[in-house]
Amino acid sequence: MTDWKTRTKLIHSGIRRSQYGEMSEAIFLTQGFAYDTAEQAEARFIQAGPDEFIYARYGNPTVRMFEERIAAIEGTEDAFATASGMAAVNGALTSLVKAGDHVVAARALFGSCLYILDLLARFGVEVTLVDGTDLDQWRAAVRPGTKCVFLESVSNPTLEVIDIRGVCEIAHVHGAIVVVDNVFATPTYSRAVELGADVVVYSTTKHIDGGGRCLGGVVCASRDYIRKVLEPYMKHTGAAMSPFNAWVMLKGMETLDLRVRAQTEAALAVAKALEGHPKVAAVSYPGLTSHPHHALAMEQMGAGGTVVTFDLAGGKDAAFRFLNALEIVTISNNLGDAKSIITHPATTTHQRLPADQKVLLGITPGLVRLSLGLEDQGDLLADLLGALDAA
Repeated sequence: MTDWKTRTKLIHSGIRRSQYGEMSEAIFLTQGFAYDTAEQAEARFIQAGPDEFIYARYGNPTVRMFEERIAAIEGTEDAFATASGMAAVNGALTSLVKAGDHVVAARALFGSCLYILDLLARFGVEVTLVDGTDLDQWRAAVRPGTKCVFLESVSNPTLEVIDIRGVCEIAHVHGAIVVVDNVFATPTYSRAVELGADVVVYSTTKHIDGGGRCLGGVVCASRDYIRKVLEPYMKHTGAAMSPFNAWVMLKGMETLDLRVRAQTEAALAVAKALEGHPKVAAVSYPGLTSHPHHALAMEQMGAGGTVVTFDLAGGKDAAFRFLNALEIVTISNNLGDAKSIITHPATTTHQRLPADQKVLLGITPGLVRLSLGLEDQGDLLADLLGALDAA
């Protein structure tokens, strides 16, 4: 299996067939598992084997198939699937730290990720925020005793690209664990582990499902971290992925590579069409040569990803007129869907941030975030350019 290419792993990794020899992965929709004897139950609670399960909050055959498949793609020894992307972020960070520990994080994060860091600070963890694109700030902030560092490989929503290798080198000098939220890079373009990341987190709600159906998250890392650090926290706090959702994720992974590459092609075409448009003040897309981190994005991912952000010249009023004039692209705060989706971060995903923090992060009144779907590119461009006329 280690020699298989990505698309082969996305279809065949981790399969557990029952005695019926089913082709599509089975859904083991069960909360608990029976034991032949009391002695067997005792032994399993002491140490469950690789194909032995205790309770769905701890593990399930369908969920395990998904965990093994995503670990094979990401290049980690193991993975733990969670109920949502934020459950994965919370588990990855909270399981690592205690009161008195120090965490350094990039300041450009999804609003809920910033909330988790605020929560850690309320419980006695020291949190330092830095400009994630500035390695000197990482060097100044990470110190002996820093427990972990946290970043989004591509930030939400302004699409800053973080130098993963550079941050890992700085962190590892002091023994800090590097946790990377890799949603915008997607598993298709991920090289986070190769670049030095210790823990990689995904919201599987996004590209992995890809059809807007189910919530989910996953944490990928070494077996020691997953089973000795993360699993005890997750199984006792309860944010387990449901077997049905795991089955949906398995089905999504079969077409993940094809979908993401098509969405990325559309994103580049849209970014090029919008760049220089008289009603667009600025376009941010790592696949454009004008993006300040273009070279880094090409080195780390080889592509610009599926999301484009752009700033309407007329501010919030123009942005709202533009959104309301769209006919194909749907207003929603999700991303990574087969349908093209757009949102206004300042009034939705990052609404609760103080005004000065929005300014610092570049979340302007005219900024919109567009996640490209699988519609015809010509139709999408006509819809976007037509809506710009209304802006």
